[in-house]
Amino acid sequence: MTAARDNETPLPTEAELEILQILWSHGPQTVREVHEALHNRQTGYTTVLKQMQIMTEKGLLKRSERFRSHVYSAKQNQERTQQRLVTDFLQRAFSGSAKNLVLGALSARRVSPEEMAEIKQAIQKFEEESK
Repeated sequence: MTAARDNETPLPTEAELEILQILWSHGPQTVREVHEALHNRQTGYTTVLKQMQIMTEKGLLKRSERFRSHVYSAKQNQERTQQRLVTDFLQRAFSGSAKNLVLGALSARRVSPEEMAEIKQAIQKFEEESK
């Protein structure tokens, strides 16, 4: 089952996000390379293989068979996946209120002055684009 559209592709689980993070930061990888990148976890090779096969069936990964080993890559880029996750979380946890999400994020932990400046810049950019 390969999903044709974004909203038909299920959101990744926490374990799937770990694999996607590796693929986004390192580019296309074999199962062995992903397994080695997960060195801090006690996850076996066959578990990673099965997880990546399931992710391919779900439409989260693409598999290239051009090489001797199968090479996997993320089907969607990191930004799009994060947007989908935030949209889902926004609806489920904040009843769709972007204001409450932002205020909750800012009050959850101390924000550095640099990060606050970046947030202010981003808000200003969104305001200008929405005019």
